[in-house]
Amino acid sequence: MALLFRIVMQSVGLLLSLLGWVLSIITTYLPHWKNLNLELNEMENWTMGLWQTCVMQEEVGTQCKGFDSFLALPAELRISRILMFLSNGLGFLGLLLSGFGLDCLKIGERQQDLKKRLLILGGVLFWTSGITALVPVSWVAYTTVQEFWDETVPEIVPRWEFGEALFVGWFAGFSLLLGGSLLHCAACSSRAPLASGHYAVAEMRTQCPRLENGTADPKV
Repeated sequence: MALLFRIVMQSVGLLLSLLGWVLSIITTYLPHWKNLNLELNEMENWTMGLWQTCVMQEEVGTQCKGFDSFLALPAELRISRILMFLSNGLGFLGLLLSGFGLDCLKIGERQQDLKKRLLILGGVLFWTSGITALVPVSWVAYTTVQEFWDETVPEIVPRWEFGEALFVGWFAGFSLLLGGSLLHCAACSSRAPLASGHYAVAEMRTQCPRLENGTADPKV
């Protein structure tokens, strides 16, 4: 029963981490980190991501233009690019390591200590990946709130608001953190080594001929 519970915990943790990793990649490339609605022209909406700015018009459709210079971007967007790439890379490494550490995988079945270390390392990588995904999303959200309530900007000037990518990024970060925690808990749960079972069976087989001969000492 404990083994089944541990396998289920590992599977749920890995699936949550996989979901968070995929959503983190989607967040990186979505051009909806910020939304801008023009009150003078309600049929025109602007969106901004880490790579491009898009304008959506009912008659023309969606047109996007990439940023010309990396150095010309605001600091939060520059750092967000780096952190999101780091999050995606750490999540990929975590999937590889934790996948080889699953109990349901027959590879390395006798090396339980190694599989336990792989699960723990994979959980740590997922934690780091989740944190590096939450930091840029929260930073962009904070600057958006600061700019929205900036009293020095006239009220007639349109304000940027939260985009859908921020919510996807928050969900991705928390999924990675939760998945890594489940993998870490599953790895730290106690498990009786397989070698003890094989040793007990072998010992019983060696004692059976002695009992049949009526002797307990092999030298007699």
